[in-house]
Amino acid sequence: MTHPPLSGVRWTSAVLLAALGAGTVRAALRLRDLPVLPVVPPTSAGVPRPAGWRLLTARGVEPDPATFLAACAYAEGEGLRVLDLLPADLAAERALGLLRLVDPARYRWDRLGEGRGAGFAVLVTEEVLERAAVDPGGPRPAPAELLALTRRLKEYASDATGLAVAPGLSCAGPGDPGGPARAAELRAQGLPPGALAAAQLGGLALLAGVAVRQGRWGAAAAGLYWLQPYLVLGGSGSPLRPADLARATAARPVRSLRAGLRTAGAARAAGAARRDDAPDGARAAAYREDLAAGTDRFLEARRPDCPWCGSVRLSVRVRVPDLLQGKPGRFTLERCGDCGHVFQNPRLTTEGLEFYYRDFYDGRGGEGAGTVFGRLGAAYRGRAEMLLPHADPVSWLDVGTGHGHFCNAARAVWPRTRFDGLDMGDGVREAERRGWVETGYQGQFPEFAPKLAGQYEVVSMYHYLEHTRDPLAELDAAAVVLAPGGFLAIELPDPESRMARLLGPAWLPWFQPQHQHLAPAANLREALADRGFTVVAEEHGPAHQGNDFFGAVALTAARLAPDPDRPWGPPATRRSRTLAGAVRLAALPCFAAAAALDTLRTAAARRTDGGNAYRLLARKDAG
Repeated sequence: MTHPPLSGVRWTSAVLLAALGAGTVRAALRLRDLPVLPVVPPTSAGVPRPAGWRLLTARGVEPDPATFLAACAYAEGEGLRVLDLLPADLAAERALGLLRLVDPARYRWDRLGEGRGAGFAVLVTEEVLERAAVDPGGPRPAPAELLALTRRLKEYASDATGLAVAPGLSCAGPGDPGGPARAAELRAQGLPPGALAAAQLGGLALLAGVAVRQGRWGAAAAGLYWLQPYLVLGGSGSPLRPADLARATAARPVRSLRAGLRTAGAARAAGAARRDDAPDGARAAAYREDLAAGTDRFLEARRPDCPWCGSVRLSVRVRVPDLLQGKPGRFTLERCGDCGHVFQNPRLTTEGLEFYYRDFYDGRGGEGAGTVFGRLGAAYRGRAEMLLPHADPVSWLDVGTGHGHFCNAARAVWPRTRFDGLDMGDGVREAERRGWVETGYQGQFPEFAPKLAGQYEVVSMYHYLEHTRDPLAELDAAAVVLAPGGFLAIELPDPESRMARLLGPAWLPWFQPQHQHLAPAANLREALADRGFTVVAEEHGPAHQGNDFFGAVALTAARLAPDPDRPWGPPATRRSRTLAGAVRLAALPCFAAAAALDTLRTAAARRTDGGNAYRLLARKDAG
């Protein structure tokens, strides 16, 4: 007997059922990997003295001495410096939420991963607390504050942070999270409470719809969602035994609906309060003062020739406003008809650079930029592995290091290498405090070059040269800093990419107004040869960044409806906020389609060795 194929409407139920099933299995597997602290009596021999450790707890949490000693013993044995302790009776929804965010088997070794925990108790070495400038003697934090602190502490112990279930620690938090407290906890973890609440409510509505309209498949999907807490956490060997498991399972749809509504309302109220806060008001006043004289002063006079080869055969490649932040101004990229070099003309003055970079990598946009950089682990590893066939470096200088994300990730490939970093921004000092770089130099590379002459075996410039005012001077500096036989690693956007022509002004790597120069690979090879380098490796497909279509949607949405609360823009109105919300909502399916297209585009780029960026590895010739 043959069965009829699934109808179109039933595919929704089948997809939901598959997604819920996969999520349930993943959570159960992750739960199995959660370590549990051993029971260590306070008088047991071999228990380390707790000197050098501090246990930070949220308000109302009172661990017993045995738990503290057991946590110290476990952390010492595992070589950890930060350990988040999970109550064995952690509320069911909180446990499921944590398992969605954390893979315990990979958590410690993910050097760029976000710090996560339960928000009850964190064991930390005094050395980490000192580097992170955390006072352990202050008032006890709320759970949201402790979650934010855990996130920060992992940055200072990126490969020495773990979590474990503490059987002697009891859950004092709510079993039905929602409202202002839950919204604050999500924000503390770098998660958008409003968007997550909307997704939760939308998912509940979809499940209710398929359960009513799509028969057995819909009922199965809704039933799996309903029973998920018990299926994940109800096993006899589970290291977590939520006290509210029966209630959380029986009333899950109602509790989830109530929590979603309360969190959404709290997120809206918090957003309105943040829009009126004093720091943004002061920032807006500073921007108004900067803009009072107009933006023409931020641009130099247009130059008539190519800065790379001197040709006067120039043509306009693209004209765009600031789509990254929506700051006033319009910018032109011109292309040389002889060498193909693309450059900003007229280029920004140093004052203009300060204005347009402000609040992008730090200040208002600092957290978002850090989150983006923290998700580039695969790209960082690919850059580091490019050296494997050619060198075993002892010393490495990363120029344009930012907050040191690459250096931190590259230690997994080169654990014995000393990584130093150089950057104009204050982030390089933070990278030094975190231990992501050994020494951080703040300033211009050409100015530091004479002081660092011949000291490094590797110098890297990953997506750095395109930001500089004179890339040829930067190459000269690298030649000075490298020892004979040393290697220079460079990664740049490729202005000859097909996507640049297809997407025009919406091609993300134009990145105006920050990118000053985009050099074709042939130009860079020639410039390196002129400075005594031999190119030993070149990669295009592996350097591709899979964001062409997604970036185009994001830039287009920002152009149609900029952030109404940007402090450099006009005062926000109800109309501007409504328009921005409508554009973001309409863009959601476009983002989904763009992500799918980028996946296909990335696969094609890897296969054909043609992407939107390229890497060169060049050896400095002896003599």
